[in-house]
Amino acid sequence: MQKENDNILCTKSGTNSNIEQSANKKGDLDLLIAVSRVSAAISGLGDLNAILKIGLNTTLQCMYGFAGGIMLLDESSGLLHYRVSQGLSSRYSEEMYMKLGEGIAGRVAQSGKPILVDDISAEPTAVRPDLISLEGIKAFVSVPLKVKEKVLGVMNCASQSPCDFTQRDVHLLQSIGDQLGIAIEQTRLHERLRKGRERYRQLLHKMLVAQEEERKVMARELHDGTSQILAALSLNMQALIEMAEISGIQDQKFIDILKKSHASAVQMHTEVSKLIADLRPTQLDTLGLSAAVRQFVHFNVASKGIKVHFDLDPVEQHLQPEEELSLFRWIQGAVGNVIQHSGADELEVSIKELAEQLVLRVKDNGKGFEFTELPQMREMGRGYGLLNMKERIKLIGGACSVYSKPEEGTTVTAVLPLKGREKLQEELFAGD
Repeated sequence: MQKENDNILCTKSGTNSNIEQSANKKGDLDLLIAVSRVSAAISGLGDLNAILKIGLNTTLQCMYGFAGGIMLLDESSGLLHYRVSQGLSSRYSEEMYMKLGEGIAGRVAQSGKPILVDDISAEPTAVRPDLISLEGIKAFVSVPLKVKEKVLGVMNCASQSPCDFTQRDVHLLQSIGDQLGIAIEQTRLHERLRKGRERYRQLLHKMLVAQEEERKVMARELHDGTSQILAALSLNMQALIEMAEISGIQDQKFIDILKKSHASAVQMHTEVSKLIADLRPTQLDTLGLSAAVRQFVHFNVASKGIKVHFDLDPVEQHLQPEEELSLFRWIQGAVGNVIQHSGADELEVSIKELAEQLVLRVKDNGKGFEFTELPQMREMGRGYGLLNMKERIKLIGGACSVYSKPEEGTTVTAVLPLKGREKLQEELFAGD
């Protein structure tokens, strides 16, 4: 006989009221212990299989069931499959699956209501009676695992004796099932979030790679085209000046125009050369990170009237080319912000190896800003340079921090572990 919801399923004879009260108290204690164990597993574990196994094991211990399992609903196929089981043969767990509304578990998943069967081997609507017979299953109870009325699966408990479960057992099963439903939903949300983060990392990496490729193309075109033309123009202007002087041309105004034109051509060639170096820092390959940073900062900041203090350790640890490039770009971004926004007249740039970490720091004595206002700055189209810098460092397994106060300048720091970067990289993106 099969019964649903709150119907009393079957009774046991030979008990007096004191024994019944004692059993009820023991049952209440068992219920609290079981729920507490499952709750601890959900809060302390991140692996869904481990949580489900603890929930199932706890349930079977409290209900004295010899076998059971948890079936999850595959939304794409609409089928229930066993995810974990205990006391059931591998054949049963692998071959026993059903559609919504099919069999006992299928009807529970469809209705969202628990069902108890006194003897499932005699149940005409049961799925795969051949497997049920081989397992020796008699009494059978199934409860839904759901969150906010959404059924995610079912938990089943079986006994080898008919009419072996009580209404209290159903309540226990349902209490644990409610917690497991929450755990399943949380795990799925975390998995979707993890995949979203991984997708974000992949897209970010592709974007930065594409950006570097575009910069490389632009640098090559500027070098092979514009830079060569300006170099030739400078040489031609210099030749014209020398020819005019040799020819004895006395028109000073003409000579002055030639010299100004030559100076302009030289300046344009210098600016284009600096732009090429910014687009493709080839000095990284020849000088290394610290020397390349020194050259870049001196070349870009000296003409701005900003005094620079360097504290650059040679980077002894081997870094991948993309890591060196990301660190160099980070310095570029930090120094660019100082030049454009800080109004500083002093700048400190440091690269230090400390406790198996590479620490990069750019500090200025400029006007600073209130860091808590950064979200509002982004809404106004500002502050994205800092965001880009942070993402670059995170992409290679490092971390970036910013400290600033009005009239106290700004300090930006990047920390790259020289060991175990892959693990830290995952943790940093998981913290977004």
